[in-house]
Amino acid sequence: MNIILHDLSGHLTFAPLTLTRPVGKLRTGMWTNEERWQFYCPQATISFMTKDYLSEKYSANITKDNLWVNAAVIPTNELVKNITDLKKGESLYINNAFIAYRGEEYLPVKPKSSAKANIIILENRWDIYQKNDQILAKDFQAYTAGKKSQAISDTNTIIGDAKRIFLEKGAKVECAILNVSDGPIYVGKNAEIMEGSIVRGGLIMLEESILKIGSKIYGATTIGPHCRVGGEVNNSIFQGYSNKGHDGFIGNSVIGEWCNLGADTNCSNLKNNYGNVKTYNYFLRELEQTNVQFMGVMMGDYSKTSINTMINTASVIGVCANIFMSGFPPKYVADFSWGGEPSAPVYELASAYESIHAMMQRRHQELTDEDKRILAYLYP
Repeated sequence: MNIILHDLSGHLTFAPLTLTRPVGKLRTGMWTNEERWQFYCPQATISFMTKDYLSEKYSANITKDNLWVNAAVIPTNELVKNITDLKKGESLYINNAFIAYRGEEYLPVKPKSSAKANIIILENRWDIYQKNDQILAKDFQAYTAGKKSQAISDTNTIIGDAKRIFLEKGAKVECAILNVSDGPIYVGKNAEIMEGSIVRGGLIMLEESILKIGSKIYGATTIGPHCRVGGEVNNSIFQGYSNKGHDGFIGNSVIGEWCNLGADTNCSNLKNNYGNVKTYNYFLRELEQTNVQFMGVMMGDYSKTSINTMINTASVIGVCANIFMSGFPPKYVADFSWGGEPSAPVYELASAYESIHAMMQRRHQELTDEDKRILAYLYP
């Protein structure tokens, strides 16, 4: 089976996260949609239809028979069956939204009637955290079915059903408070929750990640692989390889890969007047009014904040921005901003590469030539 995850209009819908990756590589719940499809269809080949400048790294494997799938749709057992049952030339629309098409080329024809079903589609970037609770619960249930958790140390305090806690091999959790009344807790291979941490599920914490001493985590939160997280976090997603190692608050936010939040970085997730927020729209290139009350920060890959950074409600920070300034940065910080001010100089590309290389070496990773060409394309 050949599955191609199609960005559709999602490239800018989910920016800045999708400036450096296809929509199918966005992490929600336990997995990216690429990983989710691989879980449900282990024999399938998964590739991406995305922007040209991303396609060198994330290319489409087009054959005579392809399943073209909306990359923003969260697959489940039932939905996967409906999609894989499609015959050549058939399309699947649910609730008037395009879901999938089977054929050599991407030529979907909307059927006369659209099916009705409860499915999860990411329609904008704040859906990544707003729908994380539903996605996380479904992923946890699907993945842990029939599997046995590592034993939970009796130094921990558990509130709720201990069966909703799953520890992978090598996971370490000691002297923590784990409340699974509202959602499950998953701790990945060789991940660690340090002493004094208080966790209210749902929480997905992937391999090699660490919750620092005294962390306070509210669901629904996903901490991607190889992250270091401390302080207070509420309903947020760290894509992976990012650090928030000290005190400070992040809520209703999505943090890209290879980001570093300096000590006491705080974001506001609610306006003082309790009103709905305005946030940056990449299509309009200006702030737009939303119907969302709680929104923190959306941060692109490789961006960093200095100590004591204050981030305004519903802020958008682009790729490879470096923020160090007094007061609040603007609600939109451009890619490669050196400082954060609208008039800030541009971060030199060679210096950015050096900084990223130094950070990646600490996790035994390398900045590839393909990654460099993606960053060079985005460079202003």
